[in-house]
Amino acid sequence: MQFHEKLTELRRKAGLSQEQLADQLGVTRQSVSKWESGTAMPELGKLIALSELFGVSIDYLVKENQTSDPRPTGEGDSCSARVEEKLDLLARDYRRSFGPVYQYTSRRTLLGLPLVSIRFGHDRHPTRYNTAVGVVAIGNFSVGILSVGLISAGVVSVGMIALGLAAVGMVSIGGVAIGLSALGIWSYGVSALGWKSAAGITAVSGDRPLP
Repeated sequence: MQFHEKLTELRRKAGLSQEQLADQLGVTRQSVSKWESGTAMPELGKLIALSELFGVSIDYLVKENQTSDPRPTGEGDSCSARVEEKLDLLARDYRRSFGPVYQYTSRRTLLGLPLVSIRFGHDRHPTRYNTAVGVVAIGNFSVGILSVGLISAGVVSVGMIALGLAAVGMVSIGGVAIGLSALGIWSYGVSALGWKSAAGITAVSGDRPLP
């Protein structure tokens, strides 16, 4: 059996849909579909996650001539244990560095977007593990109608850095901007720059500054 056949068989035995498996791995359903069709292979981190999830070895997953996952006995046990220990350490390091801390995506959608998307991860840069995209988006990085994150963009946006029609944050840019540094049509903050009005310790307005 080839990898894609084994993956399909293991997923079905576990009673998981492609979407459910994708959620557990932090990938899209399309990625799982490509793996199962044989048009793509998962990266090492995902192979480790699949190995842990289904309780099989990576050898079993990737070697075509290995149709079962036997547990070696005798002297092989110590070698197998060392390999499994190394893989466990690698898996933990992978999750600690790049994997998700918490993620949730609602099945219900609106305009093609999940109603609720939550993504928190360790990585300081935007990745699929820590970037939430949805009607309501909450994450390290977030994009949505209502967006909450360290860096967020949306109609209503709240974050350390916020961009939106209504933006609230330490640094905020929007139609209505509220923050330590605020830039907008109407802006309110310690340092505020507004086209219609601005209020703050340092305030500059195109029309009229507010006290």
